[in-house]
Amino acid sequence: MRIHVVDAFTDRPFAGNPAAVCLLTGPAEPSWMQRVAMEMNLSETAFPRPVDDDPDADYELRWFTPAVEVALCGHATLGAAHVLYETGAVPEDRPIRFRTLRSGVLTVRRDGGRLAMDFPACPPDEADPPEGLAEALGTVPTWTGRNVQTDVLAVVEDAATVRSLAPDLSALAAIDARGVCVTAAGGGHDFVSRFFAPRSGVPEDPVTGSAHCMLAPFWGERLGRSRMRAHQASARGGDVDIEVRGDRVILTGAAVTVIEGTLRAGPS
Repeated sequence: MRIHVVDAFTDRPFAGNPAAVCLLTGPAEPSWMQRVAMEMNLSETAFPRPVDDDPDADYELRWFTPAVEVALCGHATLGAAHVLYETGAVPEDRPIRFRTLRSGVLTVRRDGGRLAMDFPACPPDEADPPEGLAEALGTVPTWTGRNVQTDVLAVVEDAATVRSLAPDLSALAAIDARGVCVTAAGGGHDFVSRFFAPRSGVPEDPVTGSAHCMLAPFWGERLGRSRMRAHQASARGGDVDIEVRGDRVILTGAAVTVIEGTLRAGPS
């Protein structure tokens, strides 16, 4: 079967967040998908599979890190849609409806040269900081919260603090959370962020679409805006355009294919 590597949330190769996209032609065991994700060793590998038994969806979609299956992944959804459009599997004037196990139906549409993804908003609730968070980050957050994905959101003083973080990843891995998102307003964008998920097998994720489902309602409320432009300040970096629509978030970004190949070790 065909497998691609796509750089998401960027318009140039070797930036943004790389995701593997494995185009399934039929059902596959989760244990096999997990082994493929371990082999690819990227933050996520996406497995889209066409379905003909669901009037509300065109493809089933699942995502795996090298260590676990995740409930929602933005950049690998962007990568999967990019591959389906680029290979002609889906006409460019048609939306793609992905059926997912834990995040409902996700719809992706062409928006000029970019892709717009309709995702559920996952706003954080204010919560006490987990024990050891400030020590692990090397800075004291000004606000902390959690969302339904079990992500921790840590707001810090300014964008420069976000960019200069050198956290203790072993200490972060001890925190009971999918990941820790650190953010601040400004920095040349409406807000900037970084996302660390060592407990999920991803030390630092370059650009995290699902984290922006938390960041969008959080910053939208505080900035008084429904449309924002965000930057994830990892070493690779990436930009996300955001629109908050009630309990949904539209995340828009570009994607570039950098590798195409054949996966010879198919499911058995």
